[in-house]
Amino acid sequence: MSLFVPKFDESVVVREAEAEVVGRAPATVRLLADSSSTGGALTTQRVTLAAGADGAKPHWHDNSAEMFFLLDGAADILSGDDVLTAGPGDLVVVPPGKPHAFAAVPGADADLLIVLTPGVERFEYFRHLQRIALGEATRESLLEVQELYDNHFLSSLAWDARRRAGAPGESV
Repeated sequence: MSLFVPKFDESVVVREAEAEVVGRAPATVRLLADSSSTGGALTTQRVTLAAGADGAKPHWHDNSAEMFFLLDGAADILSGDDVLTAGPGDLVVVPPGKPHAFAAVPGADADLLIVLTPGVERFEYFRHLQRIALGEATRESLLEVQELYDNHFLSSLAWDARRRAGAPGESV
């Protein structure tokens, strides 16, 4: 295993008022720092979900771990075949290659800080999702950019069952 040493010289500072926001209720994404601004160390965004709203469908990343830190509310997080319910202050880190997804639990909003490391240029991915929501791109177009954004979709029976049932998963 080789050691990855990110290369950037200045601290990254993003003021809330300056962060780009994509999406609209029930799901908004505040783009905080992309891989290019952190020398490849990480990519991070803050995701705010209305009660019961989906965050991300089941997917995996070949090259990055993904960290979910619950700032407020409650979220279901798929990790492999397990669905966990996280509350304020809970942390879930999903290793590369492991399927995962997230959503606000029914009846509760969710406010999450999400970090991918090492970083991948992802801001354009979220802008692509916004174009889909606005009808400017098709859902199928996401399949064409899976490799570019290291975001590979799959089906998950555990996730589908949890989202249909509406009951919280195992607590973190």
